[in-house]
Amino acid sequence: MQSGLKGRQSEAIAAWLLLAPALIFLGVFVFWPILYLVFLSFTQGSFTRAGLHWHGLRNYLRFFIDPDVRQVLWNTLYFMVCTVIPSLGIPLGLAVLLNGAIAGRGLLRTAYFIPSITSLVAVGLGFRWLFQTDGPVNDALLAIGINPIPWLGSPVWAMPVLILLSAWKQLGFNLVVFLAGLQTIPQSRYEAAELDGAGQWAQFWHITLPGLQPTLVFAAITTAIFTLRGFEQVYVITGGGPLNSTNILVHYIYQQAFGQFDFGYAAAAAVMLMAIALLLVYVQLRLWGTEADGDR
Repeated sequence: MQSGLKGRQSEAIAAWLLLAPALIFLGVFVFWPILYLVFLSFTQGSFTRAGLHWHGLRNYLRFFIDPDVRQVLWNTLYFMVCTVIPSLGIPLGLAVLLNGAIAGRGLLRTAYFIPSITSLVAVGLGFRWLFQTDGPVNDALLAIGINPIPWLGSPVWAMPVLILLSAWKQLGFNLVVFLAGLQTIPQSRYEAAELDGAGQWAQFWHITLPGLQPTLVFAAITTAIFTLRGFEQVYVITGGGPLNSTNILVHYIYQQAFGQFDFGYAAAAAVMLMAIALLLVYVQLRLWGTEADGDR
């Protein structure tokens, strides 16, 4: 009896020793920065001789009543929703096509995945060149008789450029996710549907979409989180302008922290951003749990 107990204790000790490096790493580089961020959100001051002092909930109160924040949150919502929709629809259609027997399928998969491994800063510089006033996009519009559009200088058109870049960047990742999801749908379902006379659209609507529902939820949440943390494209292409029309929450936090040196308020805004991301993860887990219960 005692030997069995000692054996279990030694196994537990060995397990903790093996887990210790990972736990220390998580503690130092994940949990401690989060805790310090939360602490910082209740302070005001700077990392100088003046130091930080307790500020209570006033940073959060300022966040909720600041009219600039309302504009930033609207920009963030607009950017997120309009990025998620094409980032799901286009890869889903491509995945269905590539999942069939077409020539050069492997090469096309590789080509579509390239945006996901490309530097967002480099791509942002390329998009800024493409959409500048005398850039190739306006040259193409002039060639077909359309007046040039001030893409990056217009509060109306600057955000669509960022959305186009972000959707293009996310295309390859979601394509791979959907292709993996399609492999989990039994081929026998399509064969049975064909015997019943169902067409391609009916098969897609009644077999493919229900079979991909957990995958769609995962892709939607990860894409939404990708847009929430989108900083490089805004910083490189528009800088939050014109007229604050492309200033999303991550860029706003950067401005407050390293432009205004208001680290306490920036930390409070970052905590709110983290809360939104955690809410999205919670929704994903709830939906996945519902799907699992339905399968059982």
